[in-house]
Amino acid sequence: MATDTAFIASADAVLAAIGAALDAALADDANDNDADWSLNDGILEIECTDGSKLIVNRHVPNREIWVAARTGGFHFRANAGMWRDTRSGDELSAKLAALLREQAKLTVDLTGLPGPAE
Repeated sequence: MATDTAFIASADAVLAAIGAALDAALADDANDNDADWSLNDGILEIECTDGSKLIVNRHVPNREIWVAARTGGFHFRANAGMWRDTRSGDELSAKLAALLREQAKLTVDLTGLPGPAE
């Protein structure tokens, strides 16, 4: 991404899409989960029923989306039109969906997350 402004717009679109997917998952009776989430100034906080949290935020200096979970921290950078973990190469939507299943006991469809603006 050429500018911080482009990164922020792209990251904010991802965070909003994650929020919409969480709303859809929480409205689904099959999930039977009381998780809660909030999005403020580029920080999406997901509070799990066990009191733990998953945090997804934009990190402007590195132009990355960061995820903090009980199992560790993950940094996702624009790579070939996708948000990819800088260590494992995992794609953001797949990794975050797995973390939500594991930590929040919540099945969330994140397949439609927007890719980074190039």
